Amino acid sequence: MRPRLLLLSLLLGTALILGSASLPPAHQHVGTAYAAEQQYTCGMHPMIITDEPGQCPICGMDLTPVKATGAAAAAKPTGERKIKYWAAPMDPTYIRDEPGKSPMGMDLVPVYEDETATGTVISIDPVTSQNMGVRISPVTRNDLTRTIRTVGTVTYDESRQFSINSKIDGWVERLYVNETGQFVKQGAKLLDIYSPQLVSAQEEFLLALNNKLSLSRSPFPSIAESADRLLDASRRRLALWDISSRQINRLEKSGEVVKNLTLYAPYDGIVTMKMVKEGQFVKSGMELLVLSDISQVWVYADIYEYEMPWVKVGQQGKIILPYVGSEPVESVISYIYPYVEPKTRTVKARFELKNPDFILKPDMYVNVRLESETVAGALTIPVEAVLHSGEKQTVFVALGDGKFEPRQVKTGLQGEAGNIEIVQGVLEGEQVVTSAQFMLDSESKLREAIAKMLKRKDTPAQTGSGQGADASVDDLFSDDKPANTAAENLDDLFK
Repeated sequence: MRPRLLLLSLLLGTALILGSASLPPAHQHVGTAYAAEQQYTCGMHPMIITDEPGQCPICGMDLTPVKATGAAAAAKPTGERKIKYWAAPMDPTYIRDEPGKSPMGMDLVPVYEDETATGTVISIDPVTSQNMGVRISPVTRNDLTRTIRTVGTVTYDESRQFSINSKIDGWVERLYVNETGQFVKQGAKLLDIYSPQLVSAQEEFLLALNNKLSLSRSPFPSIAESADRLLDASRRRLALWDISSRQINRLEKSGEVVKNLTLYAPYDGIVTMKMVKEGQFVKSGMELLVLSDISQVWVYADIYEYEMPWVKVGQQGKIILPYVGSEPVESVISYIYPYVEPKTRTVKARFELKNPDFILKPDMYVNVRLESETVAGALTIPVEAVLHSGEKQTVFVALGDGKFEPRQVKTGLQGEAGNIEIVQGVLEGEQVVTSAQFMLDSESKLREAIAKMLKRKDTPAQTGSGQGADASVDDLFSDDKPANTAAENLDDLFK
């Protein structure tokens, strides 16, 4: 019995050796051909794709094999794949239609038509797409402009407001300007003030004057010079107390001390504040009157924060008075204040206007119209195409054949015609979705979440056959699969 078993084993081994030697070369190199076509990517940065295993140049994680997407992907060699665009490894919103360098100096990596750098490509049949109301619009270059209409407030020119105060203590004997809003010409009388200090200062001035006259013929030059200096000091003391040169000359000629001395208006203007009454005792430095020259006024225009990119110093504007029949007054922005008003959340832009006829009254409301400069040739899409989610802005790019790709973008200026500038993220000529983006966004996030839950370590046999997480996800959303099959896949998620 044993010789028979030994002979049978020898014959079986010889047959196996001869059978393996007779296999065709195509079957002998299946593993080699698969290895040549296998690519590797990073789970955290899907835009990193290499032909050899290794580590991700961004985060340092081990690269994982790229799973085949099915028979079509297996039949199409890597060398025939068409590059859709080039993306920056560190910033997937930075894309170009040709290779180059990213702003950080890194080489741009290719993104192929059967791949996406920022999300999961979703497929929707035409009937479902029509029922959802999906509309698309092309990415085009347009001129952006914006007209800002806002409210302005007329106010005083701060450089033309003057405070009238007394430099000595005393009593107001007479008040010539006794009404708020009264117009005052330069050199007009404001008030008469009595002060014992002024009386004594006048007496000292007269003594210094008499001393100079008596010592002017002294044989000693130093004595005459001393008398002159004493008289000059007395005169300067009166002038520093706001006593006019006309009053000092009159005192010098008459030689009589005046009880009350008059303060005169140093500028033209209207009385905008009065804090003094006749007979009132005032102390030195106390503000008595405020004069404001309204022959030139300021207009404060309220600019909202989102409008600030369109506003700059030197920009032309029109001031429109609220009453009917008034002609717009043209002016330019002279200053933009570097802070935001906490109550209105607006920034003040200032205009300076001539007001010789006093048509513009302080605290009056006016309408302000600003024409911004045109931004020529900006890459734009409809503003409704952008989904705002926290710090990210996302658009859905239509790839054709019912396929849509979510892509992060960076936005810029927004024009008044309903277009928004795209700084990075899309290319000219691509199509973006302008309606039903929220349903597409929910679909893409659900597919991405299920793909992560279905992800498992695939054997080479499974990867080569194109089965894995991607196939399971397609099965879940396929209308051709039986209901019990989809239910079984969902049950597998939560086992």
